[in-house]
Amino acid sequence: MQSLLTPVHTSVPVEVLEAEIRRICGAFTLEPTLPSGIVAGDVATRRMGLFETAIVALDDSDHVERSVKAIRRDPGEHFFLLIQDAGHCRVEQNGRITDLDPGDMLLVDSVRPSRFSYGGVRSSQVSIHLPRDEMVHRFGNSCAGGVSISRSDPLWLAMRAVVTKMLDSSASQPQLGEAFLCLMGAYLQSLRTAAAPETLLSRALALIDRHRADPAFGPRELATRLNVSERMLQRHFQVLGETPGHRLLNRRLEIAHDRLSARKAEVAGDGIAAIAYDAGFNDLSYFYREFRKKYGVTPGAVARCH
Repeated sequence: MQSLLTPVHTSVPVEVLEAEIRRICGAFTLEPTLPSGIVAGDVATRRMGLFETAIVALDDSDHVERSVKAIRRDPGEHFFLLIQDAGHCRVEQNGRITDLDPGDMLLVDSVRPSRFSYGGVRSSQVSIHLPRDEMVHRFGNSCAGGVSISRSDPLWLAMRAVVTKMLDSSASQPQLGEAFLCLMGAYLQSLRTAAAPETLLSRALALIDRHRADPAFGPRELATRLNVSERMLQRHFQVLGETPGHRLLNRRLEIAHDRLSARKAEVAGDGIAAIAYDAGFNDLSYFYREFRKKYGVTPGAVARCH
């Protein structure tokens, strides 16, 4: 992929380059690869449409890191839209690892700890500084925590085209910056739409775990609490290959099995009934039938075995 810019790599002491990174991007620490403490690189600024942009070129650098301590000292005011222009970078944030190759884009959150690993390989990046308050006001929390912009999405191509146009323009052209923010908003909205079924499913699973021991709690009550129809709820459970009712039944059977397995002596009929009721069953014959269907043995046999 054709580079957006021609990077500059000048050999300087690591302290000098680190000071430039801090001046332009905020509180980051730079760790060199070589014991000499000399790195090759450069950090430059450029106005691009509505945004300040940093052009970061690094060589002989192991990693750049923004720690919790650094964030306390220098609270983040921006999101960094990181565009890998040349080389490779591995970004760690929020427990996620993202490998960037030329052309890849990642929205990095400046208020979350982050680590950018280069492994001593020459790298060039364009970092567009997007004002945090405006981004959150426009797009809500969907942009927080780091967002990878997939190359398979047509909006990636549109965003790269606008970035290229802004870099080639001698004037600030604020309309290009506004167009870029509109594209960013459309991409974030598409992520929210795609995540909606998973969000509802995760809420449904949490409610099942919370109310599984309540005999009165069933699929209808679950749908009511989620403010959806039972049919819609079933569609969301299709990805699991089961219905809400089957999920609830299995969780109740697992409770009963775990409690029976924990008993060290034979459990009488009354004891098994108490365990069944505590697990959310109000019909003993149904409990015995479904238990044997799932585990292949009777509840009493499980208790005796353990």
